[in-house]
Amino acid sequence: MPDTQTVIEIKAPGGPEMLVPARRPVPEPKSGEVLIRIAASGVNRADCLQRMGRYPMPPGASDIPGLECAGTVVKCGDGANRWKPGDEVCALMVADGYGEYATVPAVQCLPIPAGVSVVDAGGLPETFCTVWTNVFDRMRLQPSETFLIQGGTSGIGITSIQLAKAFGCTVLATAGTDEKCQACRDYGADVAINYRTQDFVKVGKDATKGRGVDAILDMVGGDYIPREIELLAREGRLCFVALMAGTKVEADFGAIQRKHLTVTGSTLRSRSIEQKAAIVAALKEKVWPLWEAGKLRTFTYKRFPLAQASEAHRLMESSTHIGKILLVP
Repeated sequence: MPDTQTVIEIKAPGGPEMLVPARRPVPEPKSGEVLIRIAASGVNRADCLQRMGRYPMPPGASDIPGLECAGTVVKCGDGANRWKPGDEVCALMVADGYGEYATVPAVQCLPIPAGVSVVDAGGLPETFCTVWTNVFDRMRLQPSETFLIQGGTSGIGITSIQLAKAFGCTVLATAGTDEKCQACRDYGADVAINYRTQDFVKVGKDATKGRGVDAILDMVGGDYIPREIELLAREGRLCFVALMAGTKVEADFGAIQRKHLTVTGSTLRSRSIEQKAAIVAALKEKVWPLWEAGKLRTFTYKRFPLAQASEAHRLMESSTHIGKILLVP
């Protein structure tokens, strides 16, 4: 095993050109950690925010971006007994995905799902953990409920569509082009809404015969918020995982009160190892069997060599992709 590795550093806050290759030491796994030789890592919107200086790392975290990866365990620290060298895993990370090697708490690793390549698995942990904890833990989405996903062709969007359908929900999804709307339907959405040409509130009301939807997963924020409050049915739930259109908006809190709505939001990166371990364990028990049952599909859009991380970020920020963007060392 080499002493050093190629990683991607953020030279300074700014555009994609600030992502530059550099050499760093290969880390040693601490107690409870495994060292992974990375086969692929997922590119996430949060990585772009970190690059721009708008998403600070948690205290003590590495400055190397990357929130998920897949690869092969090459070394185990003390107490990391659930894995052994040679095991292929995918992992939820706090940092370090943009490299050739990374250490990760063993409890944040999952086996590669049935029928999935180790490279494609590099884009699964962050999205699946985000969707599970927000949609099924926080919003408690139930079979037979109606669920709207804003941004249905993002990694989180496609994951949400597939999981909600697998658990028996009616799914609506928004997207910005007819091509993307068709992709939402291809992944299982019952109704796809082109937000550039259609009013998602009207379409949602029509689809539910005026009742409204039970739950909404939002990555937009801004002026979507009052419209989402209008669309929610009584006892409905709204959860934010991003606020791309802004964090400040005027909203009718009287409607929230009258309809008994729940409005919540969360981030994943800052959670404790114990909290992340619980999410990972729930995925292994309740979601990973769906891969073997043939109810889930991978959704890799494009793979870039690690050294082309800047190009991967440009594609991410263009919002023309459908699914996950990966970096391959």
